[in-house]
Amino acid sequence: MRKGTIFSLFSFLFIVIVVGHYVIVAQAPLTGTWSANTRDEKNGKINIQFEIRGSGNGHHSTGESFDYSDLNGLSAAQTQNGRVSFQLAREAGTIQCEGNFVNGNGSGTFTFTPNQAFIDGMRSRGFDFTKPMNNRGDDDINDRLFTAAAVNVTTALADDLLSANFGKLGVDDLFKAAIFKIDGKFMAEMKSTGFPNLGMEDLVKARIFKIDADYVRQVNDMGFDKQDFEGLVKFRIFKVTPEFLADLKNEGFTNLSPEEVVKFRIFNIDTDFIRKAKAENPNVTVEDMVKMKIGVYRRSDN
Repeated sequence: MRKGTIFSLFSFLFIVIVVGHYVIVAQAPLTGTWSANTRDEKNGKINIQFEIRGSGNGHHSTGESFDYSDLNGLSAAQTQNGRVSFQLAREAGTIQCEGNFVNGNGSGTFTFTPNQAFIDGMRSRGFDFTKPMNNRGDDDINDRLFTAAAVNVTTALADDLLSANFGKLGVDDLFKAAIFKIDGKFMAEMKSTGFPNLGMEDLVKARIFKIDADYVRQVNDMGFDKQDFEGLVKFRIFKVTPEFLADLKNEGFTNLSPEEVVKFRIFNIDTDFIRKAKAENPNVTVEDMVKMKIGVYRRSDN
């Protein structure tokens, strides 16, 4: 076999070279396909879905909405019709895309080249991207680095989280922080509202359910300042607003548990219903009103 052929074959292999205590990851570019649409163009963004070919878990997909400023070589005008060539250059590596757009919908192929400096920089901070993240050990370093590039995991983010007293963090926590826009500032704001021991999972919940420092303060101002964090999560799930809490307070309900507040929402107990119930029974309770709503209340119960 000729030397050129041998070299060509080995260029597609995953090679790990151990030098002292350091691991150098030399890897052929990762390939796959992409598809895009401009349905989010009113926000100045484009959604791109990537599908990786032949990763450690077979096919792996990830999607994000990107600002056009993040995509070198692609403008909003180019997404209407024609061939395109653009790249997403991030600290974890570069995603080079080739393809076509027709009326705001695009598709094509991509090549991802990881950045060894990112791997080394993260390892020096205690985040080893060469190690599997799941218990099965079958997730691939290609997937980790590609996803890090897509969601923009950076060493600056790692430094910020490490300096903000988040406690022990893993690579998966970096992904959560990048995806849900969690940083040291957000953590400090939540701590200042009376939740000093929130972990990454709690902060993810806060982002998902749109719990921020302003919402916590508004709830506290309504006289519900003894709620635990899970109580606030329940409030958000059932759309308990500061305005709704103000209504309950005005009707004399100021010492309610999160579960009782949620019942008002679940059973659609509004201020009109509360007043009618109080007209019938001035000492009516939350449970009484729930029974009234479902038609099992008896005046003799009290």
